[in-house]
Amino acid sequence: MAETVNAPGGTAGAPGGTAGAPAGTHWHRRSARPGGHGARTRTRTLRVRTSAVLVAAVLVAVIVVPLLFPLDQQAVDLAAKLRAPSLAHPFGTDEVGRDLLLRCVYGLRVSLLVGVVAAFVATVIGTAVGALAGALGGWADRGVMRVVDLFSSVPHLLLGIFIVAMFRPGVWPVIISVALTHWLSTARIVRAEVLSLRSRPYIDAAVSGGASRLRVAVRHLLPGILPQAGLAAVLMVPHAIWHESALSFLGLGLPAHEASLGNMVNSARSSLLAGDWWPTLFPGLFIIVPTLAVAGLAGVWRERLNPRRRSELML
Repeated sequence: MAETVNAPGGTAGAPGGTAGAPAGTHWHRRSARPGGHGARTRTRTLRVRTSAVLVAAVLVAVIVVPLLFPLDQQAVDLAAKLRAPSLAHPFGTDEVGRDLLLRCVYGLRVSLLVGVVAAFVATVIGTAVGALAGALGGWADRGVMRVVDLFSSVPHLLLGIFIVAMFRPGVWPVIISVALTHWLSTARIVRAEVLSLRSRPYIDAAVSGGASRLRVAVRHLLPGILPQAGLAAVLMVPHAIWHESALSFLGLGLPAHEASLGNMVNSARSSLLAGDWWPTLFPGLFIIVPTLAVAGLAGVWRERLNPRRRSELML
């Protein structure tokens, strides 16, 4: 006779048992991993604290260092060229004897300026376009989104090169280029949020009560889309920093003599082939580490806006 295994906690039909379970069925209760949730919480807390410390250190450095150590962008010291990292020069010197630590801080300041201003301008444009498309609906919505799809079909870097090529090298052409190529994703996000808010009962109640479209937009739609728009702006800062570095690396960003992380990596290529690694390593770290720190904080923000979905780095 076959052995019947009852569900743990009692027989079928008994309190704590599994009523109606066929004979020979054994229900396995999923065992919780010891410390699983706590480990994830500690990892998230460590990530947030590390990101916050890095962002704070970056902000202090780009504000305080230029005040204490002014930099002559065109000064050279050929007698000190390509010196390895030391106490006098913690990051070493470049191919014309300039201190790499000081130039990295100045280059990061330029990258942050481009990133923050371009992200703000792109967010304003994307929020306006997305809110307009979502609020109007119909043919206006379809027309606006077809324009967004058209611009999205062109790679950002290629379109940015085309825009920058129409101006002289400088900070503002790069900001314009980044802003005009990075508003598309924000427009999509804001449009989707507006369409979601339009279907809420309190929006219908406001319209039925005689509220004008402007009042509904200002009092109900705008507060609902601002958190998503702010998150999009923060996530856009790393993109803008990389975009500025890429344009400067290609020689289309800042002038060659000015401190820019992309310019520094570009000019250090010959030094790297000769075995001098520090002119390439430290500017590269100044590009990667701050962007990962900003993206880490933005990931936590996104997780709080949408707790059901685990945060991912949108880089």
